[in-house]
Amino acid sequence: MGLKGSTHLAKRLKSKAIDLYTMINFEMIGVPRAENEIMAYITGFEKSNIANKLNTYSGSEMIGFFPKAQSYNLFMRSDNYPFYEAFKVPAHAISTFDFTNFEYYHHVDDEADKMYFNHMTNFINNMIPALEGMINAPTKEIKMNNE
Repeated sequence: MGLKGSTHLAKRLKSKAIDLYTMINFEMIGVPRAENEIMAYITGFEKSNIANKLNTYSGSEMIGFFPKAQSYNLFMRSDNYPFYEAFKVPAHAISTFDFTNFEYYHHVDDEADKMYFNHMTNFINNMIPALEGMINAPTKEIKMNNE
């Protein structure tokens, strides 16, 4: 029964004929990835150029590819997907959870005391230049790839 709220919101915004450029859903950013891994990954990596553009805007390689994302079908399992379906624009989830770094995924003990707040603060602060670049770009540089 997932994605009910995001599906409702996407349909409502679509009915208002808003010009949605792109959509980012921050999903499960409460735990850091291993030190040898890129800081975060984006679902649907191959669907658009958003990862490359966000890395360019941030001035560092923060967002990468997670091979298991496709096998777990993560692109279609998060709140970004209804926006992709409704608007056919780059709509992705960005996550630092990779199924190896958090044992409480969809578990009753998934509580705030399990989060790494310093990691979340660091991640968000590192994302600010990327988001500013995306928001303030003079043109719509983030585009869908030919699927």
